Amino acid sequence: MSRPSAGERLERLLAIVPWVVAQDGPTVKETCERFAISERDLIADLNLLFMCGVYPYTPDALIEVDIDGGRVWVRFADWFRRPLRLTPPEGLALVAAARALLGVPRPGAPDEPGALASAVSKLEMVLGAGGEEALDVELGAASAEVLRTLQCAGSEHRKVLVDYYSFGRDEVGERVVRPWRLFSSGGHWYLLAWCEKVADRRLFRVDRARSAALLDEHFDPPDDVGPVTVYEGRPEDPLVVLDLAPGAHWVAERYPNEGTVDMGDGIVRARLRVSSKAWLERLLLRAGPDATVVSGAEGVLPAAARRLLGVYGHVT
Repeated sequence: MSRPSAGERLERLLAIVPWVVAQDGPTVKETCERFAISERDLIADLNLLFMCGVYPYTPDALIEVDIDGGRVWVRFADWFRRPLRLTPPEGLALVAAARALLGVPRPGAPDEPGALASAVSKLEMVLGAGGEEALDVELGAASAEVLRTLQCAGSEHRKVLVDYYSFGRDEVGERVVRPWRLFSSGGHWYLLAWCEKVADRRLFRVDRARSAALLDEHFDPPDDVGPVTVYEGRPEDPLVVLDLAPGAHWVAERYPNEGTVDMGDGIVRARLRVSSKAWLERLLLRAGPDATVVSGAEGVLPAAARRLLGVYGHVT
């Protein structure tokens, strides 16, 4: 079995701590069975809590873990007993994330509302977002059936045959993929997978998959797929230089780049590797007049597109 990443251990620990606290001293065996981990891994995870606390990090400001007689207790310092106070934007962000989570199909899960749905409804009422003005969160137009299939394939390490529309090439085709990670970002579902058609890792927008069928063939997932971003340029891709006004600084913050330079007057010059003309076209249209191409567009965009975008001030 591969070693869990730091992120996976953190997720597990964030689930273990509230459960142990709620059980008020469960046995080590019960805790291990509940989270499907060994006693050695449980102890290693809990030992991390001894380093968690608040300034000045004295014993009375740290989390305490007590393992005795085959049972485990987690006790919080008084600092952690204070009620959490969220700002309105933080509360709305929490509601949006929870609503998105409630919309994820879970194989074998009951359809009736659970504790999370109840908690979200109460938070919505406190924020004034309940009733007829309740938030409606929808992540893209991804098919629930396709999502369910990809979740099952990822958990069982099975290959999937996907009928997929490639926006960059404007074509539909079937490809066999090995699902590594399914996640949401910017209002859409994405699948990080190994694509056997190109023999390389690829990121797929799930709402562009017309269908997905589980295959009988299994695969061994990598130990750690590393950080995942919605857009990843390759070293051999054309280099495009953009001048970004304050309204387009999000481009440099959101997408990987090869460095930025402060040009003064609020202008930031960013160097990005661009692997798809369709991606660059959408980026420039979204940024509007706040983004100007300094160089590199001729290697990505056709002349007609450069003339069209130039009308709106994107290409110099």
